[in-house]
Amino acid sequence: MPKMKTHSGAKRRFKVTAGGKIMRMHGMRSHLRRKKSPRAKRAYDKMIEVSPSKRKQLRRLLPYGA
Repeated sequence: MPKMKTHSGAKRRFKVTAGGKIMRMHGMRSHLRRKKSPRAKRAYDKMIEVSPSKRKQLRRLLPYGA
């Protein structure tokens, strides 16, 4: 059986933690940031966990990381 391929776009956008959680960055962080509060801007810098409804799909895209 051939090797499974990791999805190139997914490997750049998602990170898998040692515990197996899939983490992603927030959207809305690139432009129009001047009008956002400093507290909101700091919150965009942190990674958050992927929603449970998307986990199964992402595990297929990241076969070796997840």
